[in-house]
Amino acid sequence: MVPYRLWVQAHPLLSAACQFALLGTLGEVLAASLKARKPSLPCTPLQLTAKALAWALLGLVIKAGFVGMRGFTRALLDHQLLPAILASGLGWSLTLSTLTNVFFGPQMMLFHRLEDNLILGRRGFDGMAPALWTLLWFWIPAHTLTFSLPPDLQVGLAALWSLALGLILGLAAARRQA
Repeated sequence: MVPYRLWVQAHPLLSAACQFALLGTLGEVLAASLKARKPSLPCTPLQLTAKALAWALLGLVIKAGFVGMRGFTRALLDHQLLPAILASGLGWSLTLSTLTNVFFGPQMMLFHRLEDNLILGRRGFDGMAPALWTLLWFWIPAHTLTFSLPPDLQVGLAALWSLALGLILGLAAARRQA
């Protein structure tokens, strides 16, 4: 774990981009494979390469969002706009997760959908309502755990959560088709 942490600390933006490019793309491939019930790509290989680059860009956005939301949450506490009990421990992690997913999450998801639409030549925002619901049932609990870790481990875990959500959604799609 030490070499990983040193790499993340030395290269916070590069590591965020690489982790999301790898794990976010892998999550999409796994979801497509589970849905098809055989190894499958969610799109053409060229589009998948573009999606990996889009995931990398999303990793940069998420890294910046995590830093910004940490400062936003700290400012609310410093100005006594949130109860002091939320300044540490589980209260801090839950508060930061909730504020991040309420204020930052929807815009990040819409940005990600725009990236996908550009890559796949689609229009519209079909399916965004269920995606936004994941902020409540998946991302707030997941990021509560994420924000309980040291900051240099948070983006990596968030990328792993993207992979996990891909698996969950792929399994759910496969069940619906059965």
